[in-house]
Amino acid sequence: RVYVVDREPDPAIVVFDRDGELITTWGEDVFKLPHDLWIDEHDRVLVADCGDHTVRICTVDGQVVKTIGTPGVPGATGMPFNRPTRAVVAPNSEIWVTDGYGQECLHRFSPAGELLSTFGGRGSGPGRFTLPHSVVCTKDGRILVADREPNNRICIFNRSGLQITEWGDKRSPCGLFVGDDGTIYLADGSLFILDADGNELTNIPMPEQPTDRAHGAHSVWVDRQGDIYVSEVGIENLVHKITCS
Repeated sequence: RVYVVDREPDPAIVVFDRDGELITTWGEDVFKLPHDLWIDEHDRVLVADCGDHTVRICTVDGQVVKTIGTPGVPGATGMPFNRPTRAVVAPNSEIWVTDGYGQECLHRFSPAGELLSTFGGRGSGPGRFTLPHSVVCTKDGRILVADREPNNRICIFNRSGLQITEWGDKRSPCGLFVGDDGTIYLADGSLFILDADGNELTNIPMPEQPTDRAHGAHSVWVDRQGDIYVSEVGIENLVHKITCS
């Protein structure tokens, strides 16, 4: 199944089959402005809600099993959450959250949802963000954060929150995904496929949008068959499926 965040004006999680046929929707009575989601190896769906200042962990049929954060209440400076953008589960089962629109932080939680540490703050230097929009965790222990405009870069951290390096000169890095083989997929207007060191392997353009306000490729996921799904935020609001042979 393919799970898609529908933000506004009618927030919900929309579920399709692999051929794009609508199966169901859920979360209409839960989410205020869901921003991004992650599905872990146990088929738990983590939804960062930047309208409700929470991360909710749900079953695949939409039952909320855990809420991190206080619904409707933004966190204090440096504390979860103030308009979070994405929550993911690392290979070691820790939960990492980019707290991006209301404050420029990266939070690390235990598998049980207990806050372990917070990194970041606004700035352009190492370890700082201007808009941490997406996060992924690699099998070798790196944490990759898409830090959008004006920094426009990918920041790479270790689990202690030390920035190891950065990949700069991005257009508007929005979405990240890392494959089982370490390949990195970046939604940055177009779809960029990178090796584990950030070197570009290929670039797949998205259809042109008729406005400068359109982000184009905004989020990306790769399924178990190796097919790529790219969500496009703009005038058309489409999900593109790229089938790999």
